[in-house]
Amino acid sequence: MSHLHLFIVQHGLLAIFVLMALESCCIPIPSEVVMPLAGFLAFRHLIGFWPALIVGTIANLVGSLIAYAIGDYGGRPFVLRYGRYIGLNARHLDKAEHWFNRFGEVTVFFGRMVPAVRTFVSLPAGFARMRMGRFIVFSLIGSAIWNLGMLYAGYQLNKNWQVFADHVKPFTYVGAVILVIAVIAFWVRRKSGQGLE
Repeated sequence: MSHLHLFIVQHGLLAIFVLMALESCCIPIPSEVVMPLAGFLAFRHLIGFWPALIVGTIANLVGSLIAYAIGDYGGRPFVLRYGRYIGLNARHLDKAEHWFNRFGEVTVFFGRMVPAVRTFVSLPAGFARMRMGRFIVFSLIGSAIWNLGMLYAGYQLNKNWQVFADHVKPFTYVGAVILVIAVIAFWVRRKSGQGLE
């Protein structure tokens, strides 16, 4: 993730646009990393909070329209044939299609807020030739809600970093003690096993 982090820090809104468009175009780039990092940058006043939300959401729409067109014109066989080059397999597609077949067009809205499904949900919408106006509206609203949540989480985590660190610190100490005990127990068992040989 260090390259992703560096790309966003160096290029700001442009990086957010590129990465979020790619994510909605079936490239598995985790928005769960991109948008919280954008929230971190917004807290540091390196980018604006609302511009990051708008750019991320528009980028999602652009990527979604590309994926929709691929689903519409290429169909499932085309997607399965060439999807492997970007890490897309039948399981991903089956999951997105299952959601779409079960819940209909509203899947585009709710699917934007479900990790993994959000990346591929435009394809079955394209297969089904969902009406473009509804597709755009559902994509925009669902993406905006998801992006706002991720952006706000990153902003608040940074804002309250010391509080978070203070709460996590005791667990770090407990983890260190458990690790030391585990190493000692392993060493004792190994030594006693050698003594029996």
